[in-house]
Amino acid sequence: MPRGPGKIQQKIMLLLLAGFALSMVRSPKKSTWIVKRVCKEWKNINRYAFNRAIRGLYQSKLVSRNENKDGYVTIVLTGAGKLKALTYQIEEMRINPMVKWDKKWRLVLFDIPENRKKARDILRFRLKKMGFCEFQKSVFISPYPCEDEVEYVSKIYNIRKFVRFIIAHSIDNELVFKKFFSL
Repeated sequence: MPRGPGKIQQKIMLLLLAGFALSMVRSPKKSTWIVKRVCKEWKNINRYAFNRAIRGLYQSKLVSRNENKDGYVTIVLTGAGKLKALTYQIEEMRINPMVKWDKKWRLVLFDIPENRKKARDILRFRLKKMGFCEFQKSVFISPYPCEDEVEYVSKIYNIRKFVRFIIAHSIDNELVFKKFFSL
């Protein structure tokens, strides 16, 4: 049975995927955070382990190599590599609390058809894992900015057209949610 990519290979794939992440982020603050994180992570990879990991990724067909006219080589994630890297990234995704709450509620609503039940169940699981509170069966709430994360998860599971995002200034039973989020 073939083994999955090792830790360094996973890190390399996530770093290669950072370009994709940058294209999806609308916030300059988050773009800057991604670039700084990528630079930091590249510096932390041992060069010998890096070369070995790259060879393994080539053999697994998770990355391909493009020879440029200027003599440089570009390493690119294959389709299978992107899917694998997205899986690693989504496992770690959490909604970061704000230093000072802006008193706005973020609601994620979805109406996913029965023939996409598995995607609906995965979305519920991911939202809970990211730190959302279930408001109703197909409505989740968070007090923190999370539009980019919701967009990202929706696109990965190809359910974007079934998912809506609302920012609300008040909710009649918000004390329940303030308690849940320790606000």
